[in-house]
Amino acid sequence: MKNELNFLNNLNRNFKLNFSVLSIIIFFEILSCESKTLTKKKNDYPNIILIMSDDMGYSDISPYGGEIDTPNLSYLTNNGLKFTQFYNAARCCPTRASLLTGTYPHEAGIGHMMGNYGVSQYQGKLSSNVITIPEVLKKAGYSTIMSGKWHLTKNDLDQWPLKRGFDNFYGLISGAANYFKSEYPGLIFEGNEKININDENYYTTDAFTDKAIEYIDKVKRENSEKPFFLYLSYNAPHWPLQAPKENIDKYRGNYMKGWEKLREERYKRMIEMGLINSSWDLSYDDIVSWDSLSKEKREEMDLRMAIYAAMIDRMDQNIGRLINDLKTKELYDNTIIMFLNDNGACAENDMLGSGPKEQLETKEGYLLSYGKAWANASNTPYRSYKHWTHEGGIGTPFIVHWPNGISEELKGLTVNQYGFLPDIMATCLDLANTKIPEVFNGNEIIRHSGKSLTPIFKGSKEQIHKEPIFWEHEGNKAVRLGDYKLVQDWEKGIDDNWELYNISKDRTEQNNLIDSLPDKSRKMISMYNDWAKKIGVIPWSQIQEIRGKN
Repeated sequence: MKNELNFLNNLNRNFKLNFSVLSIIIFFEILSCESKTLTKKKNDYPNIILIMSDDMGYSDISPYGGEIDTPNLSYLTNNGLKFTQFYNAARCCPTRASLLTGTYPHEAGIGHMMGNYGVSQYQGKLSSNVITIPEVLKKAGYSTIMSGKWHLTKNDLDQWPLKRGFDNFYGLISGAANYFKSEYPGLIFEGNEKININDENYYTTDAFTDKAIEYIDKVKRENSEKPFFLYLSYNAPHWPLQAPKENIDKYRGNYMKGWEKLREERYKRMIEMGLINSSWDLSYDDIVSWDSLSKEKREEMDLRMAIYAAMIDRMDQNIGRLINDLKTKELYDNTIIMFLNDNGACAENDMLGSGPKEQLETKEGYLLSYGKAWANASNTPYRSYKHWTHEGGIGTPFIVHWPNGISEELKGLTVNQYGFLPDIMATCLDLANTKIPEVFNGNEIIRHSGKSLTPIFKGSKEQIHKEPIFWEHEGNKAVRLGDYKLVQDWEKGIDDNWELYNISKDRTEQNNLIDSLPDKSRKMISMYNDWAKKIGVIPWSQIQEIRGKN
């Protein structure tokens, strides 16, 4: 009997031991399978490319009604999605801050531009309480690349791209540059080091694309399975007006028809394309008549617009080079490309442009612009310009292209619901299957304000935004809620000169409903005031006083 008990005890111990060993084997096998699954999923995450142009009008490129030759942007549009009501933040620094952080510009620390006005909302650099797209994507396993214009700080190295999430950076820290020369104030940097340019054929638009392609090569050599995020921030077509001669010659003489005729042609084309409603009146501004100019002045203005068009053409050619490189590297299908502009067309400096005409078609000069008259045509059919929050100031082309993520039946679709910059952060988080952390680098992080656009990529027709979205820049204010938009132009000199428009019926903002819809007006004004108080907006008159003292 004793022997039988010993046998049973030994059998039991052996069973337990074998069961434990088997359990461990099964556990590690499951873990191995899960690891392989996670790796496979990570490999399947899309590469993300965000391309932004600078100071370009809504209707300049051909997919949005323009006559400028942009076949590569048309290609992306025809094989992707075209958004007609996407919004930026009215000017370069606020747009870049909102784009990269998914927050409103004031929350990001750039309520105006790069001046420090003594409070966190207007510190002139990115706040430590926001996280950037590259910072969050890097934590999610992405390589992060930037090539182009930063314009989110002056001399604070802790706020340069390599300190805000990018593994690789080449480009401008400042807001504008001579396109042919690396000279003050538009110096070129790689990482944190200034680059001396000796190439006679150097042109920033080409160089930014070259570096983007080079950096993609680099990250794929280091880890071929790792997805990448590329922020390609062109400075074209921001002044100074400069382009290679062969591109200028393509357009010279095309604009002798003048800005009035150009606006009419674009307006008609946009209606035919279904971009705008024929019931929307063409907006009006007090622009000098083309026919009132001398023959010599008309020839100069034709040249200014030809150079501007050449800059956009050259940018499109470079986008084509990037697309072809993605195809060559077999990265094209699983790369999502998003294209937009930082603000509406630029009417700064003068009605008929700035900078000496003698510098046009040379490699000299800096403050060379095409003027308010041409900017009015660039923003066809919308009202106002860069700086302002009417549609001409904040409306941007927005193109999304992703072969693996947008089904065949949706390709070429025009999307008419509205969205804005913080949606891009939300979309990137969705694509990378990650979230913004509550704390980053020891700082509490402000939650982003956007909504992911990925349901639209999958065919959803449900409105992304049911809540209001807001703007404020230099006292110019706006609220968008459904079909209605409340907007204010600070330069009219009245603190309470609100206007109200039904955007579905009047996106060119010609028929002010502020008096005929008092309840709607009061409700939206209250929404704006609550938001401005919460976000820390300071009245523009006070900011001007601070600027004057500084």
